[in-house]
Amino acid sequence: MSAITRRAFAASSVAAALGLKRARAETYPARPVTLIVPWGAGGATDATARILAGMLEKELGQPFNVVNRVGGSGVIGHTAIATATPDGYTIGMLTVELTMMHWQGLTDLTPRSFTPLAMMNEDAPGIQVSSSSPYRTAKELAVAIKDAPLGKFIASGTGQGGIWHLALIGWMQAMGLPANQVAWVASNGAAPAMQDLAAGNIDLATCSVPEARPTIEAGKVRSLAIMAPARNPVFPNVPTLKEAIGVDYSTGGWRGIGGPKGLPPEIAAKLTTTAKRIFDSTEFRAFVANRGFGLAWRDAAEFADFMDKGDVQMGKAMKAAGLSKS
Repeated sequence: MSAITRRAFAASSVAAALGLKRARAETYPARPVTLIVPWGAGGATDATARILAGMLEKELGQPFNVVNRVGGSGVIGHTAIATATPDGYTIGMLTVELTMMHWQGLTDLTPRSFTPLAMMNEDAPGIQVSSSSPYRTAKELAVAIKDAPLGKFIASGTGQGGIWHLALIGWMQAMGLPANQVAWVASNGAAPAMQDLAAGNIDLATCSVPEARPTIEAGKVRSLAIMAPARNPVFPNVPTLKEAIGVDYSTGGWRGIGGPKGLPPEIAAKLTTTAKRIFDSTEFRAFVANRGFGLAWRDAAEFADFMDKGDVQMGKAMKAAGLSKS
């Protein structure tokens, strides 16, 4: 084969490969896509996933079927996403717990085990109590917690070492109390924790106020404060922690879309571009506003960088709280 022939063959091979990639991106998805949620039905992650699934279906012309894979403080669902075939037909919701689980020795998964696609949401935790609770304000609750024996008060909201658990620990430490002043009971998300709170099985829940909204509106629980720099405009009567008890502490959880590592770049790019259209749409913004969720857009590269930095920060926080096994 002459040099000219070899160059022509190489050029045609490259063109064929590029053509195949373009064709794959243009035809994707050619069949239904599974969207895995690592948390239970009824929570904020599940609600966000379901609105996204419906809008992805409208945009891309194939069903996006939401499947809840719960358990292991988020490990089971995130593992199902990470170990799926990297062809674009199984993607899922990545949550802040991804930057925590491996520090606890629960999994080897890290943010780098995935193909980041887009981050679309970020929320602050609130402090919720049952409507039958004797504590009407965050200050009353804080005083009672300070005066109580270690572990007398019981809280929940997510898995052990999850973002709402770390929110509780950060709040305790900000008040000068031991990290375990309030005992934590793990749950498979905010929805079951709120059911336990309403039933009187726990004393408080530190999930986000939007997640608590259905039980708040049902008159079963009330929110006393939010761990954020400013009030949530959808819940204007809920003060910040600083306003309520003078403690300047805030934190938050996030949600995004990702796939298994090795997702074809052209399919990943198509999903990111579609997610941005959805994020900018009136329908999605109305959903977020109605729920009281926080809007936060990061494209694939920005999301990857955000998760890497968050992973380092969470590692430091969990080590300080004695929750890290790394």
